[in-house]
Parts: sequence; C-alpha cells; structure tokens
Amino acid sequence: MLFIPRILKDIALIFTANGKLIFLVGGAVRDMLRGEKARDFDLATDATPEEVAAMFHALGRGAKRSAVIPTGVKHGTVTVHFKGEAFEITTFRTEADYNDGRHPERVAYAATIEEDLSRRDFTMNAIAVELPKGRVVDPFNGRADLQNRVIRCVGSPRERFGEDGLRSLRCVRFASQLGFSIDNETLAAIPQTLSITAKVAAERKRDELDKIIGSGKPSTGFSLMEQTGLLLELLPELAACRDIEQKGGHRFDVLDHLLLACDFAAEKGWSHEVRLAALFHDIGKPVVCAMNEFGVRTFYRHERESAAMAKNILSRFRYPNAVIDAVVHLIEEHMFQYTEDWSDAAVRRFVVRVGEARLPNLYKLRHADAFGTAGEPPRPDFLIPLMDRVRRVLDGKKALSLKDLAISGDDIIGLGVRPGPRIGIILGELLDAVLDDPELNAKEKLLEIAGKMKDRA
Repeated sequence: MLFIPRILKDIALIFTANGKLIFLVGGAVRDMLRGEKARDFDLATDATPEEVAAMFHALGRGAKRSAVIPTGVKHGTVTVHFKGEAFEITTFRTEADYNDGRHPERVAYAATIEEDLSRRDFTMNAIAVELPKGRVVDPFNGRADLQNRVIRCVGSPRERFGEDGLRSLRCVRFASQLGFSIDNETLAAIPQTLSITAKVAAERKRDELDKIIGSGKPSTGFSLMEQTGLLLELLPELAACRDIEQKGGHRFDVLDHLLLACDFAAEKGWSHEVRLAALFHDIGKPVVCAMNEFGVRTFYRHERESAAMAKNILSRFRYPNAVIDAVVHLIEEHMFQYTEDWSDAAVRRFVVRVGEARLPNLYKLRHADAFGTAGEPPRPDFLIPLMDRVRRVLDGKKALSLKDLAISGDDIIGLGVRPGPRIGIILGELLDAVLDDPELNAKEKLLEIAGKMKDRA
C-alpha cells in the first residue's frame, strides 16, 4: 500500500460517491514506488468525460472548488482544476492505428484498468493505484522491473516503438535520467523503428534531448543513442565525431571528448546553455580536419565551423533564439589562449568581445573542455590568472562599451555629421581608441578625435 495524499483521497471520494472507479497512473506512480516525490497527478477512470464534467459541475459554482476543461475530449481526457491543483483525468481506453508515428487514429473506451494499462509504453509506467484505497494494480510486473532497475516495453517492443516514434527516445532518456539498464529485447527493437522516430516533430524530440542533457550523466543517453542508431538519425553531426582522433594532450576521440565535457557540466549543475555548448563546442572538427606535413591531424578554426553547425542543429530542433545565440557565442569564443604577456588593452578587448555577463559561462565551458581532454578536472589554478586580470579591468571602471564613452551620438551630430550609420561607425572607432588608451575617454579628447574622423569622411 502506498501513502495517498489527502487531495487525491478527496477527489477520489467524488468518483466513488458516483459509483465510479478512479486510479492514479503514469509517472506519479513510478516516482512514488521509487520513493521519490510525485509531481503531476494523472488519473484514469471508467467514467466518460461527460460524466466527469457532470460530477464536478454538481459541486456547485458557489464553492469555487473546481473547473473542468475539455483539453482532449477526442481522446477521452479532461483537465480538472480542484482545490488549486490540476489533474488530467482520462477514461479507460485502448488505441490503434498510429499512422503518423505519434498519435492514434482510433481510440476506444476500455472496460478495465488492466486494458488501459496494456496500451502504455513501459512496464514501470503501466502501474496503477486504486483510489482512495491505495491498492496497486501491476499486470506487467512493473514493480519488479523498477526494483531491478530495468526498462522494458509492455508487450512487444517492436509494436510499442512502431506505434509511437518518440517512445524509443523516451526509453533512452529514462535510462539516462534514472540510471536504469534497458531490457535486451527492448533495446534491440529501437534500430528497427528509426523510420517511425523520424516522423516525430522536432520540438518533441528536442524536449527528450533536453531531458537527456539535463540528466546527471548525459553520456549514458547519448551512448545508447549511438548504439541504437538514434544518434545518427537525430544528430548525424555528433555521430560523425566518432574515431576522429586528436593531437596533443587529448586522450579521447572527438565524440568521447564532447560527451565527457557535457558530463562535467552536468555534474557541476551548470546551466542548460553551458551543457549544450559543451556538447557541441568541437562538433566542427570532422569537417575541418586535415593532415599537416608531419602526419598530424589539425583542426584550424574549428570553433567557427562548430559554432555554425551548432546554430544549424539548434535551429533544426526549434530552440529559442536566445538559447541559440548564447550557445553559439560560447562556442565561437571558447578557443581563447591567454598568456600573462597580454596587454591590458588585450584583456579589455577580450571582455568586450565576450561580454561581461557571458564571462562566467565561458569560464565554465573551458573547464568542461579541459575535463574532456584528459578525463580529469583541470588543476586548481586553471584560468585564475585570466580571471584576476579581468576582475581588475572590471574594477577599474574603464570604458568597455559605447554607453561608457564620454560623448554620445548627439555630440557627433553637433560636429556636423548627419544622422545615420556614420554616427555608429565613428563611435565604434572611438571605443577602439579608448580600449587601447583609457585616458582618451574625456569629452574634449574624443570630440577632437571625432572631428578628425569627420573630416576624413
């Protein structure tokens, strides 16, 4: 018997008072059986959507306790807002004819919870809890698979993956998130259904990839993707990094290097943008790879190619523009080579090029890159000299952007320059001058320089 939250008992009493069955199903049951906190509560019932709506409308409008929204009546689902929480409630059903590789063409109401559970993807997700009693219904031995940390399809894996092309990617994602193994028959069915996965919308595949990248060890998921052909199907650019050996201190080929870097970012709990940048920062190396006269592989300007490829990949999966811009910028800038003989002007230009707000994430990417090179964390003082120099520049309150200049576009117009693009060009050149010599950032000096620029124009 499981502990049943009070709100589930309250909602269950409404169904039992009307002679209807109600069960908790899905991920909440799986999480509760694993001793984890359940988040979203999905319910299954023998009541039709119309009967569910009638039950909650009968509570009375004055109480303001509930509202019923027909979010998926076509498939037997309504969303009930009850005591401040939302519950998806679905009538027992069976499904058939997944012609688009994702959604069933035919849905029919089922008589029992066992029939309903038979349509679900994995045994660990095909467990129900009868409410309010707490009796567990487990017709496919999902509890045993949870205990043994195994992901197994309900019934025939080939049929389950053939119905819904996202299920194979969900399978790999669960393995990555939970640290579970995949049953051999289930794993073997994934390569057989790649054509079904190809039909799934990019946004849905992106959501699963994000969950893999957001897991504690993303390489688990990506290694399974490589093993099953999902990587070549979804991310051929990443798959191409296998067996691309590297020079210098690199212990791993490009693919393992990228997966280790992503793992390091995940272990540190760094942002999703940093994890994406870690995963893709060298993805252009196979494209620019060449042999020099000594027979050594070179990857000149690979950061540019990697940034361009990352932009294409993220756009293909419909990532928000803000995410794309942040990741691409990190990849473009990750190959800086700081030495102590950098001038203060060079440090200032580095800060301006990267952007003060993006410096922390760039440092993190370089730490992840270093880990992926050797498979162990970089030395404790890694990047400290550069970070100290940057801190001194930022503490110095020097001009690092156009808004920090002692003059504005209006001052340039006052010199007789007509409004237009030329104003921005002059201000940009003035900023370049000030980055080299901060003492020039005085109004009189800048007006004098701008006057000479105007005359040149």
